[in-house]
Amino acid sequence: MKKIGVMIVDDSAVVRTVLTTVLTSVSDIEVIATAGDPIFAMEKMKKRWPDVIVLDIEMPRMNGIDFLKTLMRDHPTPCVICSSLTAEGTSVAMQAMAAGAVSIISKPKMGTKEFLEESRDRIVDAVRGASQSQLKPIDAQDLPPRAPEPAADKPAVHTSYKRMVVLGASTGGTMAIEQVLSGLPADCPAVLIVQHMPEKFTHAFADRLDKSMRMSVREAQNGDPIMPGRVLIAPGNQHMEIKRTATGLEAVVRSGDYVNRHRPSVDVLFESAAKLGGTSFIGVILTGMGGDGSQGLLSLKDKGARTIAQDQATSVVFGMPQEAIKLGAAELVLPIDKIAAEILKLAR
Repeated sequence: MKKIGVMIVDDSAVVRTVLTTVLTSVSDIEVIATAGDPIFAMEKMKKRWPDVIVLDIEMPRMNGIDFLKTLMRDHPTPCVICSSLTAEGTSVAMQAMAAGAVSIISKPKMGTKEFLEESRDRIVDAVRGASQSQLKPIDAQDLPPRAPEPAADKPAVHTSYKRMVVLGASTGGTMAIEQVLSGLPADCPAVLIVQHMPEKFTHAFADRLDKSMRMSVREAQNGDPIMPGRVLIAPGNQHMEIKRTATGLEAVVRSGDYVNRHRPSVDVLFESAAKLGGTSFIGVILTGMGGDGSQGLLSLKDKGARTIAQDQATSVVFGMPQEAIKLGAAELVLPIDKIAAEILKLAR
């Protein structure tokens, strides 16, 4: 079996060592090179091109964003961003995702055995998922179309819809989600999203979307009302569910065991919607590795929900949509640029 060849680019020797230890603990991954900055990395890549690059974005000489943009334009290579949890780190990580990185992992907490035990699966899964990515050269014109600049104060909307949207994504999902949301109006149906992403990064992702989309986008908090014109994104390291109250539907944000090796889990969100009666929902599953969300999408369909899976041609990683399709959970299989219009059609 061919191993996944990984290059680690980080200016911290300790981080390079910790990541090497984690990644070489499994049989299907080998670390073929490490580098302290992108300049050294490019020299080493002349000898052997990696299958996946684990990339810091705050480095001397050449920052990771510039390196990433060059890679995506000239030689698309799956990149996993390894970033700090600082406000600046999470913000720059979102720029990296927009530039073509496929996923994010949190920078290791030095010297803690707990980090290695708790994070090994997530780091390994990120690299495995990245290795399956279908990438194309990215230029400015290839980025998802931006929604018109929103007003500073987004007015409350009162549009009535028959259905709301629950959506799940993983590897490659940030750009796919942006493309779907950019096709929806300010008074769109309510949307709840699980994107596999570490804590704090989901907050930065929601803030970035809120600044560029017509509707309101925020990281969900426990008890948030679910309403048209609002998108709620599950916080990293927390599950999100839906519950009915005397006044309507609201989000439940909670801890709990990992489900399908994820927290938040797409299945947790989808199953909570199915329990409320699927006829009020549209379930959407986008690009990502593994099978999280496939069983939940089937539960939704069995309860009368309309269900959509992203097609293979436009998925960065076809794992999650493919598993849903295999189960018969997807009523429709659509390219990413057709999903927003279908949501609006099904919601009314």
